[in-house]
Amino acid sequence: MADIRRVSPEEAKELLDQGYSYLDVRTEPEFEAGHVPGAYNVPVSRKSIPNPDFLAVIASHFEKDVPLVVGCHTGSRSQRAAIILAEAGYTNVVELRTGFAGSRDAFGRPEPGWSKKGLPIETGSTEGRNYAALAK
Repeated sequence: MADIRRVSPEEAKELLDQGYSYLDVRTEPEFEAGHVPGAYNVPVSRKSIPNPDFLAVIASHFEKDVPLVVGCHTGSRSQRAAIILAEAGYTNVVELRTGFAGSRDAFGRPEPGWSKKGLPIETGSTEGRNYAALAK
């Protein structure tokens, strides 16, 4: 199994400021309700069923060495997506361990996500970066 670097929301923001792209692997409605500004939306699953086009859509828009921060709602889907990407040969992938909303650490303590840290948020279906546009 691939060893993926997991980062905090603050570390993710620093990486984005350095030129990383943010890949949001949540569903389209979750993405539209609020996401990291400039994020690309490619759901890793749809209604709990793995998205069979996930890797193909990613491959059509991102080279395998592009720096990516992968995030979801609480960190579970993004961890799975980051592993899929690494196993497919993507070499510069990090994962937002708390997700957009937040998660719990190894001891069960709440760890706030991107949105709870007061970091910038965008809403709506971002033109050219939403799944409908990327999947064409």
